[in-house]
Amino acid sequence: MIDKIKGFLTAETLRYLIFGVLAVVVNTASFLLLDLVMGEIAANTLAFFLTVLFAYWTNSQFVFQTGMAWKSFLEFMTMRLCTLPLDDGGMWLLLTLGVNDLLAKCAVNVVVIVINYLISKLIIFKKR
Repeated sequence: MIDKIKGFLTAETLRYLIFGVLAVVVNTASFLLLDLVMGEIAANTLAFFLTVLFAYWTNSQFVFQTGMAWKSFLEFMTMRLCTLPLDDGGMWLLLTLGVNDLLAKCAVNVVVIVINYLISKLIIFKKR
């Protein structure tokens, strides 16, 4: 069991976790600020796009260290756009159920981050 944990905790995984936390901070802070001037779903969507730009830059430069390129950027944007309905839909569902907007944002972030990591590692930033 400990060997499995050690195998999972590579330098790359640790970098992803660190920059993932920073992306959550960017996403949540953007959402909270934008929520002051627009509705929750609009604020969530705009915060999503700001975070995607931040995440692409940090993933390509610091996490997977593949460098920035238009092809990987377009793949990254496409993949993230595919998770936007999950992000907005999850927010809508949790808000409809009466969950606090910040708690809803954090819960949805966890699910989306796991999916994004798997797609990024296995497809977009795969070392060729």
